[in-house]
Amino acid sequence: MPNEMMTSWGTLIALGAFHGINPGMGWLFAVALGMQEGRRGAVLRALLPLGAGHALAVAGAVGVVLAIGFVIPIGWLRWPIAAVLVSFGVLRFFRHRHPRWGGMRMSMAGLTVWSFLMATAHGAGLMVVPVFMGMSMSATGEHAHHMQAAGSAGAAVFATGLHAVGYLVVTAFVAVLVFEKLGVGILRRAWFNLDLIWSAALVTTGALTLLL
Repeated sequence: MPNEMMTSWGTLIALGAFHGINPGMGWLFAVALGMQEGRRGAVLRALLPLGAGHALAVAGAVGVVLAIGFVIPIGWLRWPIAAVLVSFGVLRFFRHRHPRWGGMRMSMAGLTVWSFLMATAHGAGLMVVPVFMGMSMSATGEHAHHMQAAGSAGAAVFATGLHAVGYLVVTAFVAVLVFEKLGVGILRRAWFNLDLIWSAALVTTGALTLLL
């Protein structure tokens, strides 16, 4: 049990780091704000609302599963969630929509909403759901007819927090690195590859969901 839990925690942090690498998840927006104001402080100031919006998207997806788990055995959700993840991954493979970042002016509240919408649109929260399901099934059993409210809610908050830490650390690192050293020209070489990797990650996560 402790080893399984540690593996789940590591996976949540790794997923957060993976999400942080994607320019569509926020660091590109932070770099754009830094370029507009010409200082690193603007880049760093964007991190809190970006992290909050991303965490809200993840919490929303996990919260839906948590609510359903109070009604039906959580193991029943394997196939529906796997199907959604695979479908989403295939859709992302054929449709690459990049955020428009040039000349953007936005309040911190607006940036939080933008981050939430982008994370939702990319399926970031969906990727976290199978990990949370695995943690819950390990604790309550696959065929438990309802989840323990206090423990499950606490696990959901903890899972979201761990994921957010991984996301924020990598987002901050990449944003500052691109702003001060690399420049946004790196996207011409890296973005399309990231699109393919992101699509593959969604499909792979969907397939692994069936192994829970």
